[in-house]
Amino acid sequence: MSTVTKSTVTTAKPVAKMKSRSQGQEAWRRLKKNKGAMLGLAFLILLVIVAIASGYIFDYETDVIGINPAEKLQKPSAQHWFGTDNLGRDIFARVLYGSRYSLIIGVGSVFIGLVIGVLCGALAGYYGGMVDQVVMRINDMLYAVPNIMIAVVIVSLFGTSTFNLLLSLCVTVATAFTRIARASVMTIRQQEFVEAAYAMGLPTWKVIFKHILPNCLSPIIVQATLSIGTTIINASSLSFLGIGIPSPAPEWGAMLSEGRNFIRNSGYICVIPGLAIMFTVLALNLLGDGVRDALDPKLKK
Repeated sequence: MSTVTKSTVTTAKPVAKMKSRSQGQEAWRRLKKNKGAMLGLAFLILLVIVAIASGYIFDYETDVIGINPAEKLQKPSAQHWFGTDNLGRDIFARVLYGSRYSLIIGVGSVFIGLVIGVLCGALAGYYGGMVDQVVMRINDMLYAVPNIMIAVVIVSLFGTSTFNLLLSLCVTVATAFTRIARASVMTIRQQEFVEAAYAMGLPTWKVIFKHILPNCLSPIIVQATLSIGTTIINASSLSFLGIGIPSPAPEWGAMLSEGRNFIRNSGYICVIPGLAIMFTVLALNLLGDGVRDALDPKLKK
């Protein structure tokens, strides 16, 4: 009799512990089990640290954009770990400092696009009717045009600058968030807890922002993590074409463009910034896949 009681108490402890975990804690526990996601997260944390520290380690005027013809096209060595470019600039300093541009543009444009897209999608999904038709037809028109073409048009009209590049990319990102938010809101708006919120006399805006949107966060977070990598590639592509961040800023796409004329004899000028883009996007995709599995464990089955 005592053995059964002891066994019941022992098995009840893990159950009680699982019930005490919040949804976020449970998602983090599942995310930690994904080695690829944790590897991507570790790389991104290191990249953020490098981006912050590069402003203190290197002097922008001399180490990053300063021209030194006497040391041009030097191969990787103990003095210049990644070599130098055709103007004698240290590639190691430029790649590390350039991580600032990629992170700011990637995270900034996705954040702005997320806010715009979620608001538009929430209004369209909640109210329906004419509001839904207007919002979604505009979204469909933007969605039908390739993202890179929209960015090219906006940057060409307003000029090349970091702000204009960020603005052009956030427009292309917002379309995906609009669709996701609309679909999620349309699914949740008929739930009983929403009707209960109205019965309590809460205003519409409070019902949307306090009760509906928090229940739509899972697909939005997954889309955000995956969109940052795509945005970094698009920003690098625009800089490679000469309509992104203007020279001599050490943006990775611009560094690729500047080094393509020397790819035969000094291939490291292109390879190193290319690898920086590849590893950053790979880390974001690994993290995005892990977040998707953590927030929706049914996908693992």
